[in-house]
Amino acid sequence: MNLPTKSPAMRLLMSFPRSVPVAVAALLAMPSAHAQSLVTLYESARAFDATYQSARLQYDANLARAEQAKAGILPNAGLSAGASRIGVQNNAPSINSSFYTQNASLSALQPLYRPANWATYGQAFSQVDLARAQLEAASQDLIVRTSQAYFDLLAAQDTLAFVRAQKQAVAEQLAFAKRNFEVGTSTITDTREAQARYDLVIAQEIAAENDLRVKKIALDQLVGVAESQPRALAVPVALPPLAPADVTAWVEQSEAVHPAVRQARSNVEIAALEVKKAEAGHKPTLDATASYNVTKNPTNTAQNGIVSRANTSNIGVLLNVPIFAGFATQNRIRETLSLRDKALSDLEGTRRSVAQNVRAIYFGVQSGQGQVKALEAAELSSQSALDANKLGYQVGVRINIDVLNSQSQLFQTKRDLALARYNVLLGDLRLRQASGTLTADDLLRINQLLLAP
Repeated sequence: MNLPTKSPAMRLLMSFPRSVPVAVAALLAMPSAHAQSLVTLYESARAFDATYQSARLQYDANLARAEQAKAGILPNAGLSAGASRIGVQNNAPSINSSFYTQNASLSALQPLYRPANWATYGQAFSQVDLARAQLEAASQDLIVRTSQAYFDLLAAQDTLAFVRAQKQAVAEQLAFAKRNFEVGTSTITDTREAQARYDLVIAQEIAAENDLRVKKIALDQLVGVAESQPRALAVPVALPPLAPADVTAWVEQSEAVHPAVRQARSNVEIAALEVKKAEAGHKPTLDATASYNVTKNPTNTAQNGIVSRANTSNIGVLLNVPIFAGFATQNRIRETLSLRDKALSDLEGTRRSVAQNVRAIYFGVQSGQGQVKALEAAELSSQSALDANKLGYQVGVRINIDVLNSQSQLFQTKRDLALARYNVLLGDLRLRQASGTLTADDLLRINQLLLAP
């Protein structure tokens, strides 16, 4: 028969003495009916987070800027019109006259050979790739920030539950020590030791409550949901293994798809085309031109006193050959060559940095998984040690401080185990971010590990 999965708080409460009130146990262990999953809160953050919205709008602006590069290879056309009044005065022969002139002109130009414009057009494609990589980096960052805030709040909730459970256990041990002192079976030292430990736990509870309040505000601020309530992990939980289980494969993935590497690669392409633009300063340009002009005098002119109209059309090609620009072109070429080499150096530096980060996070996740297994074993051992110390205290072979220390060790182990599990899940997401493969679909795997709503 399959039993329902228990939350960390429920498993903890099962280890409490039977005197723990049922209402308190239910309050700590029961998930809220309105609790949200990680995917739900991420979707809220995607629509609310100002940092991500800024990145998305910047992406739209970058796309529009890239489209502007087409203007250099497409035809340009313009229409102009004007009207003027001309006055003529002359003494010999005597002329005193004025007339109006109206003018309208339509012109068009089609670049035929402009290497610099075509290089700019080529840069537009690299700029689109650059903008897309920047948006993907912002999206991956939002996934990690949301997950971090989500698990921070869960960890704060667990810590407060563990501290309150420890307070209850220490309070019972304090009452037990007082009863033993009253009947003369223990010394005042046991009572004072229990009282000191109880006062310490009270201070820890105050700190845990404040930390929970801060973590809740942080998550609410990120996702734009008032009083957000994340669903807890179901325990026992089978943490996902590293796949692929080879750090070299993760590094190879990062070199191909990581947003930072792709941005650096796009910068190299843009810099190389900038060199071509500079070299185009030595090359001629050729444009096809066409114009149509209408000039009309609706009243008399100074010469013949009659209305006139002139229509003029022009079609041709315009060749422009640069000869000397004061060495500006040569120096511009030298500048762009240096900037291209800088972009290549930045690309190599980015690759090395990304690869180092991937390796560090990979081994961190691997170590975290080992810590989880060790802490699970330590939890069982700490529980056994506490039970043994309690029994030893009752029969007189252990003292009160032994029981208190065993209680502290057990609750500390439980806190460390819960935090280690969260760190492994976060580490898996950070590893995928470091390799550039993190997507919102990766949150679905974590959703399956949460308590059912």
